[in-house]
Amino acid sequence: MKKIKFMDCSFRDGFQSCLGARVKTDDFLPALEAAVKAGINYIEIGGGARFQSLYFYCQEDAFEMMDRCREVVGPEVNLQTLARGVNVVGLSSQPSDIIELHAKLFKKHGITTIRNFDALNDVRNLTASGKYITQYGLKHQATVTMMGLAPNLHESYAHTPKFYIDRLKEILDSGLAFDSLAFKDASGTSTPQTVYETIKMARELLDAEFKGDNRKDIQFHTHDTAGMAVSCNMAAIEAGADTIDLAMSPLSGGTCEADILVMYQRLRGTEYTIDIDPEKILAAEKVFEQCMDKYFMPPESMQVSPKIIFSPMPGGALTANTQMMRDNNCLDKYDKCIDEMREVVAKGGFGTSVTPVSQFYFQQAFSNAMQGRWKVIDKNGYGKMVLGYFGKTPVAPDPEIVKLASEQLGLEPTTEAVVDINNRNPKLGVKYNTELLEKAGLPVTEENIFIVAACGEKGLNFLKGDRPMGIRYKEAAAPKSTGKSSGAYTATVNGKNVAVQLNASGDAYTATVNGKSFTVKVAEGTVAPAAAAAPAASGNAVPLPSPLPGTVVKIAVAEGDEVAEGDVILVIEAMKMETEIKAPKAGIVREISVTQSQVVAAGDTLAMIEEK
Repeated sequence: MKKIKFMDCSFRDGFQSCLGARVKTDDFLPALEAAVKAGINYIEIGGGARFQSLYFYCQEDAFEMMDRCREVVGPEVNLQTLARGVNVVGLSSQPSDIIELHAKLFKKHGITTIRNFDALNDVRNLTASGKYITQYGLKHQATVTMMGLAPNLHESYAHTPKFYIDRLKEILDSGLAFDSLAFKDASGTSTPQTVYETIKMARELLDAEFKGDNRKDIQFHTHDTAGMAVSCNMAAIEAGADTIDLAMSPLSGGTCEADILVMYQRLRGTEYTIDIDPEKILAAEKVFEQCMDKYFMPPESMQVSPKIIFSPMPGGALTANTQMMRDNNCLDKYDKCIDEMREVVAKGGFGTSVTPVSQFYFQQAFSNAMQGRWKVIDKNGYGKMVLGYFGKTPVAPDPEIVKLASEQLGLEPTTEAVVDINNRNPKLGVKYNTELLEKAGLPVTEENIFIVAACGEKGLNFLKGDRPMGIRYKEAAAPKSTGKSSGAYTATVNGKNVAVQLNASGDAYTATVNGKSFTVKVAEGTVAPAAAAAPAASGNAVPLPSPLPGTVVKIAVAEGDEVAEGDVILVIEAMKMETEIKAPKAGIVREISVTQSQVVAAGDTLAMIEEK
């Protein structure tokens, strides 16, 4: 009987797929310890969105999390993280010195193996990152990314077994050193037949190339979002895979990986088995369920969705995006965004829907759904991708979309290697991020350099002590209110949304509306102004509406400022995408109707501008 190995993805992909990656370390360490006691010795612990999420939402340092996990599991357990090629653990690509620093620091903080993938399957990006993984003594798992194409998309090469094997041949021809090979289907949309044919050919190719002690393991990764995880895992095993990725309850299934015990049950009576004590795994799952009990589990994370085969949204991005849509009060637009995904994927060149490309797809789909198809091309993600600034897409993007992106971004298409472009950029790299730390008066350590490089301004703010909490707990477990409240709110006055900043001092409350302060009385669950809201702007001022829901992250002008047509008035962030709101005509800003950090809905008035 052949023993199939597995990696427990609960503590990285499980968190990312079901909880938007927002989980405190103290809360999951008992479950991690229970997993090791149950005999699990191969565990995914970080990387992917978990790195950024700790700084953005959890008030924690990712390197400290890695150290604590290594202390809990001991020296022998294989701890693995996920890296996005030249993007390492962010959405933006990096130069060579930051890519090298990533490998150096992850080794320093207890990581054993790094799964290294490129969402576009551009082997140049794998070689640029993989060489540092091996240089610093980590095990390198080279990865080919997979997904199934939506029905009626007539693409004959991308995401076929031949396409995947051609990419493997490129990896072999490049001379890139690797310890194992993974096929990663983050959306769970590949068919069992495609999985079988791909891994069977890969097994034959690797066995011909690496013999005896040099034999390379093949690992398969998929999600149960479309209900096919067990079938695809079985296809991979029968084709020659050595290892599969699984997870524990309560996160297993749905947008996450198949459950360890479910897969064990599927293999009973076959020539394969998973070498576990099922009773011990069951006990570990009970501990994990207790640990996760206080967290809000989005219902979509537990669903098998037939829509996913039409719009391959990976589990790790799906709930992260629905969480953000909840935060921006626009979850009702989710289905429309998913509907837009099919066209966005096809016209973008069929890159694999896995982060960062899955996020680029969803951001562009969100923009298309909210602002009209192709009216606004995302300048940091999708637009740069179709222009070649993240690498070569599997097939050429739609020429019209490339033209629009070039015009809107002011960039020419490129075929140059990403890392070479980034190495010339003076606003990237160790030197630049060192200067940012020095300017902010912060300690210059390798860890801090990497945090700022990977997390941008939010990383810098974290190090300054600005550590907002963005975890979603069940209502019963949420932090209790003190009865006093301060913060930004939106109030509706005479049918118009206005920004209200509420401040509490003792028993007194002050509401600031458009720069004017009012004393207010606070009843149970309500805020009632004691005076009328600020008067509306006079003259021929016209409202500047928000084209989409989101959060105001920057106000670029002040009341009374004169602006030209096209000047930036403010910036709204939605789905990790910043949208500049510009003056439609020249005029004078008579009123700023929102405050920074305020959540706005589509159509809300952002400012009043009097035309000249």
